[in-house]
This record gives sequence, structure tokens and C-alpha cells, in this order.
Amino acid sequence: MSTQSIEIRLMGDIAEIGQPAWDSCACPEAADGGRPNDPFTTYRFLSALEDSGSVGPGTGWQQQHLAAFVEDELIAVSPLYAKVHSQGEYIFDHNWAHAYERAGGQYYPKLQIAVPHTPVTGRRFLTKPGFEDIGRQALIQGAMQVTDNNDLSSVHITFCTQAEAEYAETLGMMIRKNQQFHWRNHDYADFDGFLASLNSRKRKNIRKERAQAQSFGGTIQTFTGDQLQPEHWDAFWQFYQDTGARKWGTPYLTRAFFDCAQETLRDDMALVLAERAGRWVAGALNFIGADALFGRYWGCTEHHPCLHFELCYYQAIDIAIANGLSTVEAGAQGEHKLARGYLPTATWSLHWMRDAGFGRAVGEYLEAERDAVDHEIEVLTEYGPFKQVRIEEQE
Repeated sequence: MSTQSIEIRLMGDIAEIGQPAWDSCACPEAADGGRPNDPFTTYRFLSALEDSGSVGPGTGWQQQHLAAFVEDELIAVSPLYAKVHSQGEYIFDHNWAHAYERAGGQYYPKLQIAVPHTPVTGRRFLTKPGFEDIGRQALIQGAMQVTDNNDLSSVHITFCTQAEAEYAETLGMMIRKNQQFHWRNHDYADFDGFLASLNSRKRKNIRKERAQAQSFGGTIQTFTGDQLQPEHWDAFWQFYQDTGARKWGTPYLTRAFFDCAQETLRDDMALVLAERAGRWVAGALNFIGADALFGRYWGCTEHHPCLHFELCYYQAIDIAIANGLSTVEAGAQGEHKLARGYLPTATWSLHWMRDAGFGRAVGEYLEAERDAVDHEIEVLTEYGPFKQVRIEEQE
């Protein structure tokens, strides 16, 4: 089959595609009722963003999902958005936008294939089994064609897999390399097993931090599935608003998103809450994949030493070990995670500029940036908290 026999459509609402068709491409591994590898590209997560007004009119994220059909059969999809800013992406192109506009161009709107507000690596070219190669090619070429047909500046695919990046490069897209900090489970029996893999100084420091955090005068509990109740989301909304206001000015998610999450996503989440004197005072929200825990949001109404480290990093490790998960992804940025057992890990994105001259300039920048990122990952790994034998095993 050739791409000439595939029809590309833009869908302004994920409901136009529907859950069975979307998930047949996004998470075929969960067709038997198991967990999806990536909860963020599922219909229930993306539709929660749309239904809650966290994307759509007025947000700068206008959904225009890319769908590939053979006759009337959906074979591939990508979560595509028209963007009028570069917020909520975590792969920063503000300097590109400024340079393009100083040269007389109009950078926005641009197209973005991504999970909004979610710096988590996963497939971005979602294909039904049996259509992997032809579907992926159709989506990549379709995204570039839509950009060109509408005289837009560029299309960007953020937090894609390395395999997707390398394939798309053969079709003319440019690769960008960044890094995050992830924790890896080396078959630890418990948290003490993880600590035993660290050098003495880091091991003592983590024990001290955990003891200090857990002496805050209250209790820490984890809720998932039917354990989650509206009162928990009322509390977490306050935490999320506080963190969002300090980091971004305006929180990305609406209050209604957490109501949608309670309805359709509660089995995909683990909410860690700290309670003191009968009040919830801090919380960290994680999403659960088939083999990974994804730390997403944190907030508090009271400050207690090391409670952030405990709820976001150490409790996440406890959950991963208890559930046999291989990885904890703790979100974007944060070199402070290194001392707590989270090592630098490469992340990938793709970019295509309609203006060839501008694309060459960006390409030269990306090449130099990749060398710098490689060096940074190497240096940070050497400064990691693990005993030397652990570093050698990871190499």
C-alpha cells in the first residue's frame, strides 16, 4: 500500500474519532483490559483535556487531530494542535520565534504534535497494528503538507520516541535532543535495596531527608482508583493552583479536568497526599503506565522541610518498587533530582520549518545543542549518587 491511497483528515474534536477507533491506534496493547504503556495518548486523557476546557478556544491549544484513513478505516492518528504561543510545551522555541519575527516572518500560529502540558516521552505517530510503517509515514508527511498548505511557519513533534525521531529525520525533519531525570528500578526488593546501591554519603542524606519529611506532624497516604474521592481533588486543586501561579502565572489545567479525571482516569492515577491536623496540606499526582510511573504535579499549602522530595520522589520510588514498575519519570528539569537517584535520560523532539533558510539556521543550532546535551548527560551521570559498579552496569 502506498501513501497515495491514504486520506489525511483534520479532526477538530477527538469525539469525532471516538474512543474505540482512537485507542485502537494509541494503545492496542490495552485492548484486553490491561494498562496502556502511555496513559497520556489515550482517548480518556486527551478527551478530558478537551471536555474540561484545558485545551480548545482561548487556551492557545486548538485541537486539529491528524487522522489517516484507508477508505473509512482509521489506521493512524496524531494529537495535533494549532498553537498561538509556546507555553505548556517544555521544549522551548521562544528564541526561534523571536528570530523569525525579527526577520519579518510570522511564527504563530504553528502546529504542534504533542500531549499538551505533559513532558512525557511516548509515541506521537499512533498506528493501528499492521499499519506501523505506512501510517507513520503518512502522518509525518501529512503534518508537513498541512503546514505548507496553510502557510504556517513550522510543525513540531515534542517528546516523541527516539525511533520516531530517527525515522522522521529520513523524511526531512530535524531532531532536537534534550534531557530529563528518570529513576530506574534494578529489581529492588524495597527502598532499602535501592539505598544499598548508592554511595554512603548520598544514602545517608536520603535517609535524613525522609526522616525529616516524615516528622512534619502528620501522615502520608496514597490513593488510587475508587479510593479517590472528590474531597481529594478539592484539596489538590488548591495545591495545583499555588504551584501553577508561581511557575506559569496561570495554571494550565482547569478545575473541571480533575472532575473528568475522577470519572475516567482514576485507575490511571496515584495521588499522594499529606494530612496534618485534619487538613490536607500537600500532594503529588502521578499517572500509572504499564511499566512506568509518571510524576506530574505537586503543590502544598504549608511548607515543611523535605516534604516535596518525599512526596514527589521517594514515595514515587516506593510505588514503583511495590508495583514492579521499571521507571519513574519525574517530569521536566530539576538537577536536584540527581542526588535522589534520578539519572539524566535523553528526550527527543522533531521540527520542520517551512522556510528553508530558517530551517538551515535552526538545524545548525540543533547540531551544536545535541553535542552540548551529550556532554551534559555524560558529566551529570558521572556525578550521580550510585556506587561506581552501578554506573558501569548502566553503561
